[in-house]
Formats: sequence, structure tokens, C-alpha cells
Amino acid sequence: MKENTYFISDIHLGAPTIAESQSRERKVIRFLDTIESDCKTLYIVGDLFDFWFEYKHVVPRGHSRLLGRLAQLVDNGLDLHVFTGNHDLWISDYLVEELGATIHHQPIEVTLGSKRFYIAHGDGLGPGDVKYKFLKRVFTNKVCQWLYQRLHPNFGVGFAAKMSRASRDSQTEDDHKFLGTKERLLKHSLAILENVNIDYFIYGHRHHLKDIPLQHTRKNSTNIESRYVVLGDWISIDSFAKWNGSDLKTDTFNSSK
Repeated sequence: MKENTYFISDIHLGAPTIAESQSRERKVIRFLDTIESDCKTLYIVGDLFDFWFEYKHVVPRGHSRLLGRLAQLVDNGLDLHVFTGNHDLWISDYLVEELGATIHHQPIEVTLGSKRFYIAHGDGLGPGDVKYKFLKRVFTNKVCQWLYQRLHPNFGVGFAAKMSRASRDSQTEDDHKFLGTKERLLKHSLAILENVNIDYFIYGHRHHLKDIPLQHTRKNSTNIESRYVVLGDWISIDSFAKWNGSDLKTDTFNSSK
């Protein structure tokens, strides 16, 4: 019986080369094959694509293997949720129409079993990062998107994909290291716990795998316990989280088994 919920993030289809992207795409499909028998709901928590922009009648080429497999799984009853990330925040209704996915452009709170989950890609959350937060407001502005759609796709897709690669290539391994109490997403989670009871915080974006207890004492001296989970990626870690209705576990996928 299919009753488990899985979470994955940061697949970055399209990066850095077609060959490497297709190899990663096949690996994710093998993972989907292994969980098909027990996966009721799948959350892809942002950056499914390294770049994505939808024109009215045009979408970026490629990724047909994984998109086709996801569509097949949805046809067979999978509840698919896709979050936009900082690399694919221009996802609109294509995946809704073609895959039957539910698209999330903002963090969500959802109850699974008896537990409350806060799920978000994580970009732009927490204190600081003012420059990116400003750029995100520009990129998600409907007028700006409409103006960009006036560009021919040969230029518009190519230029934006180039900028996405440049942004990714400018990062180093140190940029993805866990910063402890300095983590913006950790601070964001603690701020939420001041007013809301959350059992599990689920994030992508940071490209490291982390699952730690989170404790917070509110101003009224109430002690709150939660868990802070960062899902890693499918570029170097091949990691995921699984909720079986009573417990959440993180793991990595060994495609050689």
C-alpha cells in the first residue's frame, strides 16, 4: 500500500552539461523506480531545473525522460508537489497541465499524519541577503515577466540560462557548508517557532544534508521542540527524506544496488 511521503531537492536538470544532466536524470529515474511501490506523495523542494522559463507556447528543451516518468507516476496515482527555487522560479502552469503537479511558489505548512511540516526551498528566507531578495522581487514581478516574454526564446532562454550557470559557477564548496547558528534558514525556523508549532522544517537550496533537533524557548518561557532538515542535492549527495507517517528519516540513494 502506498502511504509514504518523500522529499528531494536541487536536481538542477540542465547543468553543467547535457551529458552530465542526462546521467543525473537517469539516476533520479532509478530512484523513482525504487520508491514507486510505496510512495504516495512526492515533494520536489525547488531547483528541479538549473534554469526554466515558460513562454506561452515555448518551454526549454530537454529533460523528457524525467518529466515523462513523473507524468506516468502521477497517472498511476502519485500526488506530486513541485516548489520553485532560485534557479527555476519562472515555473508557471506547464507542469500543472502536462504532469498534473501542484506548484508552490511560497513556503507551505501542511499536516502529515499528526505532525506539522513547514516546507520551503529556502532562498531569500531569514535575515540578510538583501541583494537577492531585491532581485527576486524583480524576477517574480508579473510586469517584468511579461516584458521578458517579449524577447525571442532563442535569446531569452539562452541569456537566462547563461546567467543561471554563471551564478552557480561562482559558488564554491564553502558556500554550501553548514554554518551552525549563523544559518539564515535556522534563524528563520526559530523565528517561526516563536509563534507557531512546527514539528519538521524541510528545506532545499543549501546543497548539504542536515537533520538536527531544534529547540526554542519562547518569550513566555514555553519550550518548543522541532527538527530542522536540509535535503542536500542530486549533484553530489543523491539524498532524500522519507516520512512513513510517524517518523522522518534522511538517506542517500545508492544507484549501484
